[in-house]
Amino acid sequence: MHVELHPSYRDKPEATRASELISACVHCGFCLATCPTYLDTADERDSPRGRIYLVKQLLEEGTASSATRTHLDRCLTCRSCETTCPSGMQYGSLVDIGRGMLEQQVPRPLPERGFRALLRYTLTRPALFSRLLQLGRLLAPLLPAPLAGKIPPRQQPGQRPRAVHSRRVLLLEGCVQAAATPTTNAALARILDRLGISLETVAGAGCCGAVNYHLGAHADGLDNMRRNIDAWWPAVDAGAEAIVSSATGCGSLLADYGQLLAHDPAYADRARRIASLSRDAAELLAGEDLQALAVDSGQGPVAVHTPCSQYHGLKQPRLVQRILSEAGFELSATRDDHLCCGSAGTYSILQRERSERLRERKLRALETGQPQLIVTANVGCQLHLGEQSRAPVRHWLELLDPDPDRGH
Repeated sequence: MHVELHPSYRDKPEATRASELISACVHCGFCLATCPTYLDTADERDSPRGRIYLVKQLLEEGTASSATRTHLDRCLTCRSCETTCPSGMQYGSLVDIGRGMLEQQVPRPLPERGFRALLRYTLTRPALFSRLLQLGRLLAPLLPAPLAGKIPPRQQPGQRPRAVHSRRVLLLEGCVQAAATPTTNAALARILDRLGISLETVAGAGCCGAVNYHLGAHADGLDNMRRNIDAWWPAVDAGAEAIVSSATGCGSLLADYGQLLAHDPAYADRARRIASLSRDAAELLAGEDLQALAVDSGQGPVAVHTPCSQYHGLKQPRLVQRILSEAGFELSATRDDHLCCGSAGTYSILQRERSERLRERKLRALETGQPQLIVTANVGCQLHLGEQSRAPVRHWLELLDPDPDRGH
């Protein structure tokens, strides 16, 4: 698909990159059958192909209406279309560029801008989010049921082991996860300790940048990435073998640091190095001998939910299933594993009704085999599914915790 850039965009690197991405699209329509929002609305403007045309129109005309922004906002950025695309189009990158350009070209109404800014500010600051979560738990009995249901119960993560091993990996701690589900990273620390690997948190590292970047605040998102690179670099120089994330939404962005900072001469080389060291927890554990964990696998059938960021972003569609199966767990039947649960970062807040419909569909798919437990690999999915699931929803790493009593 050819793009003739509007004169105002001809010297804009992001517009040039967007036109290059669009050129890969052959408008075949294979993406429609795997796009959750198109399946939900049957409106082609809510499909990848439709949104590609909308971004193309922006690039060629130099302007767009609020309708264009509406349809890009409705995109989950699940990247299911990328897995289906025969041309290998990088749709996720394109829609991020389009959103960033629209934030400049078509300013939102002030109340909407304020709410989105508040979301970005709150969710990217773990200490602030933790305090707000504590307040929410105190007020939960007074809140409307739908709002109270979004407040996760308090977890007792237990102690993390001290860093004593020669093998060291760095932890991308996460923002919401650090406050809402601290058991996840505590379990990972105990697992790695049993395997002879120390999991270290580096002071100064913070939000991966996903919340800001995916909401079109690219400058803030890139600043998040630069801060993390600066914080991690001394430890990387000292021999840390990987940077690991237990939230696939964070991990999939971390893997893209090199691409996203390729234009920054001060950070491009280090960003590529950081991206090359990034590992999802499943990817790291898949190369280790897990027999030393001696886990209790007799917990009844377990349904595995594979987040979109893992399935389509990291290209690991069956990795968690393989690890748990080899560890002896009985896996429950599921269907439509490639479709999004509707969490998608802030999507469940900004597109609530559509998000809830997608969750209902996903839960029916996950409950096909009547599991006693549902596990996932991303905190947003865990909290979103857990609001309505009949079976408990936990992070899959908790099943491998060699000392699970310390996390409950």
